[in-house]
Amino acid sequence: MQTIGILLPRSTYYESIGFDLFQGLKLGLTEIQNKDIRVVTENIGFGAEKQQCYRSAEKLLLEENASIVIAYIGQRGAQLLRPLFLAMNRILIVLDAGANLPHEADFCPNIIYHSFHNSLGSWLSSKMATRDGFSTGGMVTGYYDGGYLHTVALTEGFIRNEGKIRFNVATGFKPETFSMDELVQHRKNYPESAILSLFSGDFVQWYFNELIQHYGVSDIPIYLSPFGFEEQMIETANFPGPNVKGITSWSKHLDSDENKHFLDSVEQNLNKIPSIFMLMGWEAALLVDTILNLQTTLGVKGVSPELLKSISFKSPRGQVNMFEAINTTYAPMYEASIVSNENNTCSVKIDATVEQTLEHLKEITTIQLNNSETAWYNSYVCI
Repeated sequence: MQTIGILLPRSTYYESIGFDLFQGLKLGLTEIQNKDIRVVTENIGFGAEKQQCYRSAEKLLLEENASIVIAYIGQRGAQLLRPLFLAMNRILIVLDAGANLPHEADFCPNIIYHSFHNSLGSWLSSKMATRDGFSTGGMVTGYYDGGYLHTVALTEGFIRNEGKIRFNVATGFKPETFSMDELVQHRKNYPESAILSLFSGDFVQWYFNELIQHYGVSDIPIYLSPFGFEEQMIETANFPGPNVKGITSWSKHLDSDENKHFLDSVEQNLNKIPSIFMLMGWEAALLVDTILNLQTTLGVKGVSPELLKSISFKSPRGQVNMFEAINTTYAPMYEASIVSNENNTCSVKIDATVEQTLEHLKEITTIQLNNSETAWYNSYVCI
């Protein structure tokens, strides 16, 4: 029997994140042919305590003999675990929100990043703004979201496509300090600028409320990154206007057999509304199954170059493949927009599929870091 370990995080505004990841994984494992799998768990809090993450991973490997460990952690956290997984030749699957640049971390054959590519989506959202005719723009984010390197992807995506960043807004992370007063002043000076936004969780709702407070329901050109479209938060947010668009990695409204099957399975078996974190757990199960089958076919333990480049499976997001140069998975990205529901809250509308996702991913790996690094160790959205 194979033992799979999972390091479960917690979050103050996604309170069910750990349960969603675990239930998605367990549900996904019931879908695959390889049923002889035991799942063991450890908690890692917000992912910011380095020793807690290390001890929890070590316990799964040494005491539970896990051959694969799944963890919702950031790249910096994953790098702390690198010597452990190299020494034991075990596999660490990092469920990666993609808030940092994928080439920030050093390559490690035993660490596979299964990414939802918030940085890539931020890059593509900025490119969309220049395609829509905007030559000037401003980045609007908060103290928390602005601490990750997707900020670099967002600004570089605009600048490299002949756009000019005219202003930056970084607001507070508490209700009493969250304000768009600074944005209002900047828009007076640069009224024709696109608003390039980076928010997640509750901050998306606060952001929309601030826009409505200052402008009403307006046609201000707002561009969102993937976690700005996260439906658990969006569907209870007030509708800010008809000109909010950007890039998402997944939506319940994607029209595919795989997505419909995932949604139906969650609703029928768990009696819950599907979330992006359930999807991460579900896809982790598909990735584990793919790895175990490849190990049997290729006759290898642990990882090998042939195994890595052969990783490919269908998911609710579309076809998932491996970009083996940085050990990161990729899947289709989608152009999307925010539309109003009957109760004047928000819904996600899928407008188009982004072509050549891999080529765009290769593009962002050419961004020069110039010693830029994030100060956050915690997993993205885990505060």
